Amino acid sequence: MTRPAVNVAVRAARSAGNVILRYMNRIDGLNVVEKQRMDFASEVDRLAEAEIVKELRRAYPTHAILAEEGGAIGKSPQVWVIDPLDGTHNYLRGIPHFSVSIALLDKGEPVYAVVFDPLRDELFTASKGDGAYLNDRRIRVSKRENLAGAMIATGFPYRQRAHLESQLAMTRSLLSQAEDIRRSGSAALDLAYTAAGRYDGFFEIGLKPWDMAAGVLLVREAGGKYCDFAGRDGIPESGNIVAGNVHVTKAMLEAISAQATPALLRA
Repeated sequence: MTRPAVNVAVRAARSAGNVILRYMNRIDGLNVVEKQRMDFASEVDRLAEAEIVKELRRAYPTHAILAEEGGAIGKSPQVWVIDPLDGTHNYLRGIPHFSVSIALLDKGEPVYAVVFDPLRDELFTASKGDGAYLNDRRIRVSKRENLAGAMIATGFPYRQRAHLESQLAMTRSLLSQAEDIRRSGSAALDLAYTAAGRYDGFFEIGLKPWDMAAGVLLVREAGGKYCDFAGRDGIPESGNIVAGNVHVTKAMLEAISAQATPALLRA
């Protein structure tokens, strides 16, 4: 059964998606700012976020919001976590792979999630205890029992280049066992694809809450697991995340922990 909060988030995600698609043929004329080194935002990010915030505030005026562009708004145990355009770098280069990510956290735990790919019209949704869905069809994580033949997704975040050598070592260790590794540029879609069994697992260093809040609920409700590099459950405060089915997550943790620095494991 679709929950009212999911319906609101879907409406907000579709409104943001309309903004994103409307500007696709005008990318060269967009106003783009560099928030920090290699961290870009465009006016489309801000316009899409405004659409989402408007819809959420209309339905839930007492809820707090944590958005990538606008930051924290209000205080409440219920917090909407928003990434209006996950994959901005792809979008600005005309690469057709990006998404809208919206999640509701209740006392820090994700309870509702929407990840929307406006180009493919693929809508991933989840509610705590109700399963995960792609366009109303139930999805499950893959059944793979180990890394042999596994397809793993990752990213090389611009904020965490200090850990690049460690991440390259992790990648090398995983590639020695897995079939392949993909780096697509949208963590929210990577997690959604993992929930749908398209990827067998996902790992990344230094994500922000808006990158993963919706995706991790999708994975969990699709029968999977997510944790930090030390195997601790919950949304990692460090942003260092591993996700997949139980077997693949365990195998990934073994490969990653052998290459991770003590700082990455403590975080």
